[in-house]
Amino acid sequence: MNCVIPQGYVPRLNVYETQRAIEFIKTSFQKNLGSALNLKRVSAPLFVEADSGLNDNLSGTERPVGFDVPAAGEGEFQVVQSLAKWKRWALKKYNFYPGKGLYTDMNAIRRDETVLDNLHSVYVDQWDWEKVILEEERTTDYLKDTVRRIVSAICMTADELEWEFPQTRSTLEREVTFITSQELEDLYPDLTPSERENVITREHHTVFLMQIGKTLRSGKPHDGRAPDYDDWELNGDILFYNPLLDRAFEISSMGIRVSPESLGRQLALSGCTQRRSLPYHRSLLAGELPYSIGGGIGQSRLCMLLLGCAHIGEVQCSVWDAETRRLCEAAGINLL
Repeated sequence: MNCVIPQGYVPRLNVYETQRAIEFIKTSFQKNLGSALNLKRVSAPLFVEADSGLNDNLSGTERPVGFDVPAAGEGEFQVVQSLAKWKRWALKKYNFYPGKGLYTDMNAIRRDETVLDNLHSVYVDQWDWEKVILEEERTTDYLKDTVRRIVSAICMTADELEWEFPQTRSTLEREVTFITSQELEDLYPDLTPSERENVITREHHTVFLMQIGKTLRSGKPHDGRAPDYDDWELNGDILFYNPLLDRAFEISSMGIRVSPESLGRQLALSGCTQRRSLPYHRSLLAGELPYSIGGGIGQSRLCMLLLGCAHIGEVQCSVWDAETRRLCEAAGINLL
């Protein structure tokens, strides 16, 4: 059991009002995000063919949920773990051009989530987005500008929510602090990666932690990141400080996507060169897919942050261990 009950916690809204507020946040934020990044909504798959190479293998250890469809032949299908690769393929299929992109609702099941706690669930819902860029825009400056636009969309949504539900007032920091994972390790070499995130967000409140996935001087990466969607030199996580839980709160994983050159390099570093033969990877290595930037923004995470909730189960339906359910019920925390 990994659930933490903040002392004296009282939900800001009752169950009915929470449902109204969730609807308000989702409607407002996707409008603000679309305007900030010039994105249009598209439909997306719940599952893909297992041998297409389109599914995200996350850190490489999570098992996707697989199943067969007898009427569709002998192949296996997998529930998506994210749409990181599918979105880039969709940019080409739907004829998006530089400066424009897409967003969509992504729902996933991550059965190998190692910890179920206040922030982590087997059920994942997020806005997956992807945007076509020019090769010369594959820069740190372009990445930082995009991060600032996303943070502005989040803060604008928080303001709109407060107008509708005054008791939800939040104090998000609009100014983003940028730091690389190596710089963070150098500052706090004796702390674990998660402890470093907690310290830096306590100080700066809104942080973009860059270059996730590459090996640091300690011999380990800050965190695992699949080698075939983000460029490890041009990616990162948007972190907010959560005062209720007194910890870093990841709201988005994002980045400029791999080029044919960085894909080949990262596949080799990860020992995953066999993926070069998959349809998606062949197409990317051949230069047939557009350059892009993209990421995922947690829907339940955003609702939890803006509503001041103590547990993600207050804003989504999922499964929890018996002790978590008992503790939350005793504390007046309603798990949906």
